[in-house]
Amino acid sequence: MYQYHTLSNGIRIVFRRTESPVIYSGVYINIGSRDEKPLEYGVAHFIEHSIFKGTEHRRAYHILNRIDGVGGELNAFTTKEETCVYATSLAEHLERCLELFSDVLFHSVFPEKELVKEKEVIVEEINSYQDAPSDLIFDEFEEFVYGEHPLAHNILGTKKNLRRFTPQFVRDFMQRNYTTDRMAISVVGRVDFDRLVRLCERYFGEYPRCESGATRSEKPVPQRFEKILNRHTHQMHLLMGCPAPNIYDECKVPFTLLNNIIGGPAMNSRLNVAIRERYGFCYTIESQFNPFSDAGLFYVYAGIEPEAFARVKDLIHKELNHFAEQKLTAQQLRSAQRQLIGQMSISNDMGLNEMQSIGKACLNYGHVDTIEEMSQDVMNVTAEDLQLVAQQFLTEKEFSLLCYK
Repeated sequence: MYQYHTLSNGIRIVFRRTESPVIYSGVYINIGSRDEKPLEYGVAHFIEHSIFKGTEHRRAYHILNRIDGVGGELNAFTTKEETCVYATSLAEHLERCLELFSDVLFHSVFPEKELVKEKEVIVEEINSYQDAPSDLIFDEFEEFVYGEHPLAHNILGTKKNLRRFTPQFVRDFMQRNYTTDRMAISVVGRVDFDRLVRLCERYFGEYPRCESGATRSEKPVPQRFEKILNRHTHQMHLLMGCPAPNIYDECKVPFTLLNNIIGGPAMNSRLNVAIRERYGFCYTIESQFNPFSDAGLFYVYAGIEPEAFARVKDLIHKELNHFAEQKLTAQQLRSAQRQLIGQMSISNDMGLNEMQSIGKACLNYGHVDTIEEMSQDVMNVTAEDLQLVAQQFLTEKEFSLLCYK
């Protein structure tokens, strides 16, 4: 189902053919905010913005118009461990997309005038983010739980750091980190694989093989904490969390299933039924499982009235304790498995989601599981597996708490 190729310089290609007239393409780079040193905090995100501001061959307007001008969409994002530049376009414009990816990743010049303007854009992004407590609380939680570890700091960086990012500073960071061994080209759409390989050879194969000598920092040691901060918010924002499996942990699949049962996106999640539907204590309550390469976090978030704080906290722990104390029945397990498989299949049917997920999988694992293989992994999870991971990770003494009021 998935086809692979590695260019002579080490850049990997992963592809799945579809018959849609729309094609999804992108380049994943295994570099994120955790790879920054303190004086670099925010530079990976800044680069994600700045590569569109001018190359040796194009000015900013021509970059932005190259894909959007034919009805497509060019975009990028940064996480704590990856950067991705991607596009959605008609299949006939794939070559245009690949050529542009190559241009912005290998030929960006970072014009000083454009960087000054982009710094102001990111300052406003930081201001906007600080005005969104339901988003900010997750990053602040990670800052407290990971302390001085690079996973702790915010992807956006700081306004102070932004001011010191010169064109040469940015180029130096890219040269050290955006190496061919850390890149994967991901494509989902209607193109012959042989042609895709030829296009990638044409636009990416000319760059010499380069490998990063840098290694990621040591595994973080989570610190437990409880903090209630006065942020003068209209509602109380409650975030509870604990360490969870990393992306390579054999517990990842059962924990993913458990998280989906507890507080996944469906309206029948245990927390939604037990706390919102039964008592009306909140409008939003959800859980998230965020695995990194060497760590992971499980969160429960709720927006509540202050008077409900103690009751909601107790109800959350009661629901979580239930999974450690009692195994799911066979019927409950099968229902949960069917639900997660259905959600994965629907998400994977959206080409952009699939392109991004297979690019990330290619970087992290060197291969991509098919939806059938992922479904079988979910079906292999037993009620005993779920109870064991609940007992291992979801004990009350492991949880930290952050609350805005």
